[in-house]
Amino acid sequence: MTIEHATKKQTDKKNAILTSALALFVRQGFHATSTASIAKAAGVATGTLFHHFPTKDCIINHLFLTIKQEFADTIISNSQVTGNIESDANALWQNAIDWAISEPLKQKFFLQFSLSAEINAATRQQAMNGILGFIVALIEEGQQQNIIAHYPVDLLLENCHGQYLAAICFFTDHPELGKDTSHRHASFQLFWKAIKA
Repeated sequence: MTIEHATKKQTDKKNAILTSALALFVRQGFHATSTASIAKAAGVATGTLFHHFPTKDCIINHLFLTIKQEFADTIISNSQVTGNIESDANALWQNAIDWAISEPLKQKFFLQFSLSAEINAATRQQAMNGILGFIVALIEEGQQQNIIAHYPVDLLLENCHGQYLAAICFFTDHPELGKDTSHRHASFQLFWKAIKA
């Protein structure tokens, strides 16, 4: 077996563990999901699971960061930066809604666990300021131009996150409105009015 083949096999097992954990956490909740059930669903030995993730907490925190990175990569790649703060914020917002609609299981995971105690402070900090650093940069640029309110950036970032979760919860409950332009526009306007100067 080549090194590349062995590495791919390990990556495949790790991905299978994460995919299974995602489905089980969303369906059953964190506490009702055992590591043994994750390993079984992933088709790996329990020892293999512990080789990749020493604890169930490690699994959920890794999963949170992995999905948050995918989310960030997708909304950035589908946005064209114009330099107009409101227009750029709207593009990111609409792309974020598109991602949520196209990834319902991952979005349900965010709705369930974004504000839960299972996601530790270090993971939350890495997600908000590292992975979503481009949003921090947009907020800071907006504040420099006196377009976005001069509140503490970390507080604004949490507010943006909460507004997004509220909008996505609405569109998750009313999927037929996820493609409705007036509702999509209204969701952004509610968000924008909360942060603009």
